[in-house]
Amino acid sequence: MSDASLPENDPGSPAASGTAGRRLARNFALYTLARLALAAVLAAIILGVARLLNVELPLLIALLFAVILSLPLSMVAFRRLRVRLNESIAEVDEKRRADKADLRARLRGEDEE
Repeated sequence: MSDASLPENDPGSPAASGTAGRRLARNFALYTLARLALAAVLAAIILGVARLLNVELPLLIALLFAVILSLPLSMVAFRRLRVRLNESIAEVDEKRRADKADLRARLRGEDEE
């Protein structure tokens, strides 16, 4: 049995849209959690260094610096997650375009071929 005959591989099937949507949600959650974890680790490092240097640093300031530092670091550190997320977004977007084109064709009265 070829992969093309599976419902997940047919862009028009409801199973494919559900699978693509679930994959997008999972990839988005993983990427978001990874970025938040990176920001938390960086904030802990910043607070630890400040404490070692006997400098009073408010938690909010440490978190702001951590977020700023995590933006470029996450682009490098989580590249594979970001690529998977972008692919999932493109897959869902393509499914929506195909559904929209199909709906417009049916509204014009064209045959479904």
